[in-house]
Amino acid sequence: MIVGDGNGARKWITLSSRKVYECNVFSVFEQESRGPDGRTGHFSVMEAKDWAVVVPYVRTQEGVSFLMVRQYRHGANVMSLEFPGGVVEPGEEPANAAARELAEETGWVSEQVLDAGTVFPNPAIQDNHFHVFVALDPKPGVARNLDANEIIDVELVAADEVRRRMGEGDLQHALMVSALYLADRCVASLSAQT
Repeated sequence: MIVGDGNGARKWITLSSRKVYECNVFSVFEQESRGPDGRTGHFSVMEAKDWAVVVPYVRTQEGVSFLMVRQYRHGANVMSLEFPGGVVEPGEEPANAAARELAEETGWVSEQVLDAGTVFPNPAIQDNHFHVFVALDPKPGVARNLDANEIIDVELVAADEVRRRMGEGDLQHALMVSALYLADRCVASLSAQT
């Protein structure tokens, strides 16, 4: 049901765009756009590479755990517990990026990397996608290969604890909330099929 005057949101047309800032992670553009009703507005838009994250489900004697990474996040000035992930490089398939990030950050590999879904991190100002994958039964298999500025600890955390604490303390990264939801939905769907 549509609530309102029946003149719902429609696409705006970009009239002009200019880059005002660029760094290694994103570029910012100022653009002028015209709305469907003729009004014009100025908007800031960030162009960024797509990101991929992988939620590794590890079976232990105690039950299912998640293989996670703990790292410092400069923007929030906090230590953050997250699923492995990073940038999708140009020409790289998101699933390959997720598997690569799992191996680079943790040294673990999985023969089953499943697509759990794709969302926009923040469509109000960003143009990129956030791809979520599930890694079933990963195992240690390769040497870690961290980026120059990565300092990462790897932890196995009980899945129920992560679900219970998500959104609190060191589990406040909003994209990890999305990743957990999509991953659990993917795994539940697999279980329903068997």
